[in-house]
Amino acid sequence: MNLDQPSKENLTFILEELSERLAVANRFIMDPDGYDLDRYDDLKFMYDVVIQKGRLSPSETQAFIEELRAVRK
Repeated sequence: MNLDQPSKENLTFILEELSERLAVANRFIMDPDGYDLDRYDDLKFMYDVVIQKGRLSPSETQAFIEELRAVRK
């Protein structure tokens, strides 16, 4: 899968992975319909950081969740 190309399928994959890695309890925030493909690069950047970093502290996790809220429609 080439995540460099914005697509609905890639967006869904990224959000599912972020949801698991961030242990998001409220899955509503991870609904792909809540995001525009125009913000794909922002989401891909967050995904790359989370994957690269591996484990996140609770405060880092909260910061990522807040950022996800900020890029929603």
